[in-house]
Amino acid sequence: MNPFTAPLEIQRRMLTQGMEAAEKMRLLPNRLEDLASVKVGQTPSEVIYSENKLNLLHYESLTDDPHNTPLLVVYALINRPYILDLQPDKSVVRRFLEDGFDVYLIDWGEPSQLDASLTLGDYVNRYIDNCVDVVRERTGTDAINILGYCMGGTLSTMYAALHSEKVRSLGLMATGLCFDDTGGILEQWGSEEYFDPEAITETYRNVPAEFLAAGFAQMNPVDTYLGKYTILFDNLDDRTAVENFGRMERWVRDGVDVAGEAYRQFIEDIYQKNALYQNELVLDGTPVDIGNLTMPVLQIIGSFDHLIPPDASKPFTEVIPSEDTDIYEFPTGHVGMAVSGKAHAELWPRVATWFRERSVTQTGESATVSQGEAEAEADQDQSLQTLDGIGPTYEERLHDAGITTVTQLAAAEPVSLADRLGLSESRVTAWVEQARQFTGSSDDSAGSS
Repeated sequence: MNPFTAPLEIQRRMLTQGMEAAEKMRLLPNRLEDLASVKVGQTPSEVIYSENKLNLLHYESLTDDPHNTPLLVVYALINRPYILDLQPDKSVVRRFLEDGFDVYLIDWGEPSQLDASLTLGDYVNRYIDNCVDVVRERTGTDAINILGYCMGGTLSTMYAALHSEKVRSLGLMATGLCFDDTGGILEQWGSEEYFDPEAITETYRNVPAEFLAAGFAQMNPVDTYLGKYTILFDNLDDRTAVENFGRMERWVRDGVDVAGEAYRQFIEDIYQKNALYQNELVLDGTPVDIGNLTMPVLQIIGSFDHLIPPDASKPFTEVIPSEDTDIYEFPTGHVGMAVSGKAHAELWPRVATWFRERSVTQTGESATVSQGEAEAEADQDQSLQTLDGIGPTYEERLHDAGITTVTQLAAAEPVSLADRLGLSESRVTAWVEQARQFTGSSDDSAGSS
């Protein structure tokens, strides 16, 4: 259309759009400076343990009365973990700190060529296990909470199956667990028919970050190479939006190489053989028996996750013996789960509550409360939520069974109550023992119900 012969209203619109574009171009130099100066990972932390390239970070609770069971976050071997602490208002780490958790996070660093032979067993039975032991010793806790993200969730699942006595509760965030024509494009691309991971590791030893980034980009090429930059240009007059874009872009481009042998095993065993889901995975000669996953397990799933579709996660709940499982599915994608404002407003408070309800004070072999608390509260009918591990859901189930106070719970017979509730005897026994300690009653003085 010739702008000089177009109707007057169209000419006005074209002139306005041209002036807006010119104004945005004028802003471009300043906005490029904003992009280059963004800060990430601003929540204060300290390195409390290092091994090879790994650093274990500790973030101190932001409340005066932190929970007794700490949370260890296990990130993926790909990219940098600061996606979980991108900025103060979009920080998964900070959400837990605000809820009263002491948070520990594994930053894997980047493997050198000398690390190319590291196996999945090295990461699970050596690195994760050492970090868990450091946290347990530091906090005096027998078993801790673990939250794994993406590949870190798969590694966490292996760990929990091999070392179940050290895991209080297991959270799995956007975690690939089941690959039986359920894993979307990545499963198709990585199928044995089309892809040989050993060809990559024989060529490069460690898998280059650029190779991985190119593959992920090709899953959504229009948005990767065009769409997001169009959105950026449209928002050049919004400095906050530009800075948010800069933080995400910095993370996307801040990839790390992956140890070659661990990568080969992961593709072959997890994707191609579906060995974890089939309960056929072996690490260091030891079967990874998912039958050991009796602890509470939460899956956090993105409805629009194109990397790990919901069907690559959900079926796993059906093949493990845990009697306390939940799935929180949220309308977001793989990365949006960690950084979207809506997820931080609606999803992460629920996740923090889930962990809080299952956090238990542990000293030695059993859950305890202080003698002072027991004496002070012995004669009072406290809410069941006073006890660690009992949240609103379990309290409601106990009420339905006729148990409405701590005193009544202390008088209950665990085996009979567990049968009525449809829960494990060990879980109910732990509640009853807590209640008896809380009220100062003993096994002999407690009756039955």
